[in-house]
Amino acid sequence: MDVLTKVPVREQEAAVRAKNFDEVCLGYNKEEAMSEAERCINCKNAQCVKGCPVAIDIPAFIEQVKIGNIEEAYQIISKASALPAVCGRVCPQESQCEGKCIRGIKGDPISIGKLERFVADWARENNIKPEPAKEKNGRKVAVIGSGPAGLTCAGDLAKLGYDVTIFEALHEAGGVLVYGIPEFRLPKEEVVAKEIANVMSLGVRIEKNVIIGKSITIDELIEEEGFEAVFIGSGAGLPKFMGIPGENANGVFSANEYLTRSNLMKAFDENSNTPIMHGKKVAVVGGGNVAMDAARTALRLGAEVHIVYRRSEEELPARVEEVHHAKEEGIIFDLLTNPVEILEDENNWVRGMRCIRMELGEPDASGRRRPVEVAGSEFEMELDTVIMSLGTSPNPLISSTTEGLETNKWKCIVADEEFGRTTKKGVFAGGDAVTGAATVILAMGAGKAAAKGIHEYLSQNV
Repeated sequence: MDVLTKVPVREQEAAVRAKNFDEVCLGYNKEEAMSEAERCINCKNAQCVKGCPVAIDIPAFIEQVKIGNIEEAYQIISKASALPAVCGRVCPQESQCEGKCIRGIKGDPISIGKLERFVADWARENNIKPEPAKEKNGRKVAVIGSGPAGLTCAGDLAKLGYDVTIFEALHEAGGVLVYGIPEFRLPKEEVVAKEIANVMSLGVRIEKNVIIGKSITIDELIEEEGFEAVFIGSGAGLPKFMGIPGENANGVFSANEYLTRSNLMKAFDENSNTPIMHGKKVAVVGGGNVAMDAARTALRLGAEVHIVYRRSEEELPARVEEVHHAKEEGIIFDLLTNPVEILEDENNWVRGMRCIRMELGEPDASGRRRPVEVAGSEFEMELDTVIMSLGTSPNPLISSTTEGLETNKWKCIVADEEFGRTTKKGVFAGGDAVTGAATVILAMGAGKAAAKGIHEYLSQNV
């Protein structure tokens, strides 16, 4: 066995997977997982744990995988993470736990994410559940949003004995896990639904179709429903646009709408009640993970797909793995390119997009080199669909209907990073509602921090 090289993970072939919505990565089997775990040197000062936003005891769970004790490995992970099968699939491990792995200094880092996924999948297949609280304390906490932040906060509080109710605006629980991330990256029924069931097995209740700020307010939850603390994990679902001419044309989508209709409402199915337009030539504007998800979805619906991004490949914010998969599947990358106008036909449908070439200048506030227009380089792309993937911001409904809840200039809720405390007593917040659009694991880290904050707050207010 070569200890410097990762055990390779099996995947669907690119030509096959580009035509289906089945999961791309097939994961490790037990023998492969144990071989990969053998590469871990079990550092005393484990840097990988420091790189994990939810502080999983990574060396301890890997040590159990080495000896084939997968149930114990799962219980170790589940003490820190409510969603291990999700994290093993969508976390940017390369910049977090694996990015800090000592083994990676000489050779490949340990495939921590793939091992976490294997353990979680094994536990699901063998009906192993996380350990619930030994006893309940009878105190009520409300959690707004059933995405990664809300599920994590709820799960941690339930393990501490709290009576937790999650309020979800949509008809399905899961937040961005069900509406934002495609099936080929994160299976909904097999993975997400089962992870949510595990959280509910701890005693957490979920009430769907409840829009906080319309159905009921935060003040009413506290004053009339008897909740002693509230966590806001409502995410960031309000899409951003460029503000260029033609953005109101038929055939222009936000990535948020496009993915929600495909993932949550099954619009890729022609028999769906809300079928989505199957473009023949699609441009996705943006370079993040959401852009890759939208592009790869459009490809599977039969389109020629272009990623249009104003910086170079080196600056692409998407995970390296997602970019690699997109290229393998045939997505065309038009880099150093920026749209200036969406072109319409006589019936107000998209017929193309006028773009300009860019070059990189001096670094901007983000540390990335600023894209600068190249004079006289304008050209037209012939298209029938444009998907804008420029990020999202929080919906202001909750903050605007809650007295004493401060927001910043981006309409994000102001909360401290350590415990998620907001400017309103007893109200905590975390995840995309506070930071703007970020990753699943960072939202989970914020949910975990807020659970600690709520526990401390309620312990002082007996």
